[in-house]
Amino acid sequence: MPEAASQRHIFSVTELNNAAKRLLEGQFPAVWIEGEISNLVQPRSGHLYFTLKDDDAQIRAAMFRGNNVHLNFRPRDGVQVLVRGRLSLYTPRGDYQLIVDQMEEAGLGALQRAFEQLKAKLQAEGLFDESRKRPVPLRPARIGVITSPTGAAIHDILTVLQRRFPLTDVIIYPTLVQGTEAPAQICKAIAKANARNECDVLIVGRGGGSLEDLWCFNDEKVARSIAASALPIVSAVGHQIDFTIADFVADARAPTPSAAAEMLSADSEELRNNLEGYAQWLEDWITDLIERQKERLNWLSRQLKHPGKRLEEHNQRLDELDLRLRNAIQRKLQLQTSQLATARARLQSHTPLHAVQSCVRRVETLSSTLHKTMAQQLRDQQRDIAHLAQRLNTVSPLNTLGRGYAIVQTVDGTVVRSSQQVTPGQTVTARLHEGELRCRVESTGSPEQKPLAI
Repeated sequence: MPEAASQRHIFSVTELNNAAKRLLEGQFPAVWIEGEISNLVQPRSGHLYFTLKDDDAQIRAAMFRGNNVHLNFRPRDGVQVLVRGRLSLYTPRGDYQLIVDQMEEAGLGALQRAFEQLKAKLQAEGLFDESRKRPVPLRPARIGVITSPTGAAIHDILTVLQRRFPLTDVIIYPTLVQGTEAPAQICKAIAKANARNECDVLIVGRGGGSLEDLWCFNDEKVARSIAASALPIVSAVGHQIDFTIADFVADARAPTPSAAAEMLSADSEELRNNLEGYAQWLEDWITDLIERQKERLNWLSRQLKHPGKRLEEHNQRLDELDLRLRNAIQRKLQLQTSQLATARARLQSHTPLHAVQSCVRRVETLSSTLHKTMAQQLRDQQRDIAHLAQRLNTVSPLNTLGRGYAIVQTVDGTVVRSSQQVTPGQTVTARLHEGELRCRVESTGSPEQKPLAI
């Protein structure tokens, strides 16, 4: 049976589009989408309007000026991007669209996002804390290197060690440092080096490259293998500007493989210069010591005196000590006399008579203060009572009656506030400021009637 016309809800086009818009925005408040930009338009307003598409579908999109001014690249047709936005509907045309608030290039952007997520996860677990990192030896006798045996990194490390300190032993643990199989091989090499325990420190790294080339050093398993290593590890991945997860987990970071070799090796030329300096210092110190011992021997020789002269000096010293003793006894006697006088004065100040006199003076002072305080409080109370009496008189009904008003009451004492409370012929009492009147009601007025002006 057809639905009754009165039960139908008929939408206007605007109402239907608004309802669809609310539904879309409520169900998809924020989504990430990857696609290719096409039909890009940027009017003078600065907003971006474009189509985001893949092989089988497309969707209209808009990115307003307040969001696109922060882009670190220039959007153009054909660029693969990763965007975040909310689904909406442009009501005037009924167009389904995506309102974009964030955009980044796909590929590198995805790798960078994965890098940041893993970094945050491991940092929260404490793998980057300095407290868990092992000290790196400054002069290791044997260095292990985990890298490609044919890459530029091992060549740079061996060249630096040969130049700076050729006596350092190097053990190479060959592994891939690029590609999908590299993380597993790096983990095996770290485990092998720890099992053999034949090195003082490990260098894990490779030469420079793109973010994709260095990605195996951003692998979570590699990071955890570095953190679990009992041998201290120096991360030496890429160039100065390259940072990987391995750099944060390792016990130390070197900006390049060459820098790692310099960090862990002594400069032989510098050591030679230091040894020559120490030899010269030791020679100078021995020469100076001989000279000082000669001078001391000469001084001791001059200190030798005749026994008779030494007896004279002792007699003089004895006289000096006797004089100092007499002066000390005299000063001690004077000090004790002064202390006795002070004690006698303190004893007199603590006699009962002195205490009684002090108490009498305090009682007199307190009594005077009490009288003054009581008198002041009495004046304050009298002033407050007068003020309250004045306020009471202001709000008193008698004061109101004194200005010509009257209080009308029925015979039973009920106060008449409205003409509807009495009837013609009824007797009422009007209380005045002085005396009262007994009245009879002749007529009553309507409640809507305005009061007479006085």
